[in-house]
Amino acid sequence: MPGGRLTQQERQQIALGLADGLAYAEIARRLDRPTSTITREVMRNGGPTAYRADLAHRATERRAHRRRQAAPRGPEAPAQAYGRDAEAVRAYEETFITVMMQSGMPKMMARIQAALSLTDSGSLTASELVQRLDVSPASVSKAIAFLESQGMVRRERDEGRRERYVVDDDVWYESMLASARAINQVVETARQGVGVLGPHTPAGARFENVARFLDFVSESTVRAAEQAREILHTKPEAASGGE
Repeated sequence: MPGGRLTQQERQQIALGLADGLAYAEIARRLDRPTSTITREVMRNGGPTAYRADLAHRATERRAHRRRQAAPRGPEAPAQAYGRDAEAVRAYEETFITVMMQSGMPKMMARIQAALSLTDSGSLTASELVQRLDVSPASVSKAIAFLESQGMVRRERDEGRRERYVVDDDVWYESMLASARAINQVVETARQGVGVLGPHTPAGARFENVARFLDFVSESTVRAAEQAREILHTKPEAASGGE
């Protein structure tokens, strides 16, 4: 029923729908499920081209088993900071991860980005990430290297000389600049193509138009990021007009 866990039969229907090229929304409609449920299910289990119903079902059972083992004993789980609903936070984390993956971020990197972003401190050590995500240190190291290259995290040393990974107020600004730099590399490569193919040939003209388009996008991205950077440092009270 809607809102409950997906059954193995529903996962088989998802796999059939993907094989038929159906959109997530259409698969969700046929199963009477929210589109977000189908999107999250597919993205966390290999994506639309690698999704397999049997593997997805077993993976879900393993995750549920791990959660039961890790659940604190006693009548109630520890209270969340600021009185947050633990289940709501967990569900939102899954949504955040799914959106990051849809934007092109690999799954492990998306999980680490979510873990860091959802902490109030905005920072965790490698060992804390390993424990929180139940992954290997090597996986964390590889993911952090990727996120750092994209301007999504930075490293710092705490008082105990441990390395911490941090997402701060400028993380999205730095990420936009990194994106602009990547676009600039494509621009340079496209302009090289113009020289090789000839500026007056159809292929050369195509590359020239690509270079001009992406050059404009890159400059606009940097300009917009600079103009909007102050927003990242605005306190919620100031943004809402509160006292």
